[in-house]
Amino acid sequence: MPDSTALPYDAVLFDCDGVLVDSEAITNTVLRTMLHELGWPISAADCFRIFVGRALRDETAVIEAHTGYTVTDDWLDGFRKRRNDALTLDLLPIPGAVDAAREIDRLYRGRLACASGADRHKVELQLTKVGLDTVFAGKIFSGMETPHSKPAPDVYLAAAAALGVDPARTAVIEDTPTGVRAGVAAGATVFGYCPPDSPAHNDPRVLLEAGASHIFTDMARLPAELSH
Repeated sequence: MPDSTALPYDAVLFDCDGVLVDSEAITNTVLRTMLHELGWPISAADCFRIFVGRALRDETAVIEAHTGYTVTDDWLDGFRKRRNDALTLDLLPIPGAVDAAREIDRLYRGRLACASGADRHKVELQLTKVGLDTVFAGKIFSGMETPHSKPAPDVYLAAAAALGVDPARTAVIEDTPTGVRAGVAAGATVFGYCPPDSPAHNDPRVLLEAGASHIFTDMARLPAELSH
């Protein structure tokens, strides 16, 4: 095992959706179906562009502007239930993410966390589904439990504080411009994940413009990126 003092960062903070789990297409299909039910014939591409990486509770004004429907807590609860049912049935890990997270857990001697903008139940459901619940046990942070969601830095600051590390000495692993901006605002070094030809991920240029310092396309390469 490499000497932890020789590692380039003091901790590694992972986003969840699109980084550890391949959930965005599943979640967006449910959301798009429900928006169609409200009378908004939004395309898959526009649904991805508008909503991915953002807390749905923060985007209710957009929905109301396009549908005339006042989004209620019951509607949001219904979305979460339909989303969770679909994730339980169909969710898979991002290729290479499970082995990468386990190797980084070993390299960094447990100094890693999952800091997501999603609600805690969703994050825990997904990590359990792909077998990463033990890696991140006790180190899961939800933007729904902080004063401000991404792109505010709150959830990354909370994760760094819980690990007892300076946020400026952390690496953040993100796949959306909203998440990248959150990591940058926290003072972290942000690695942007952009697998080629993925309709559920952004072009590298988008993440670089948001402030990512590094771009990588293969999750299996991440431990090497973070070990020197």
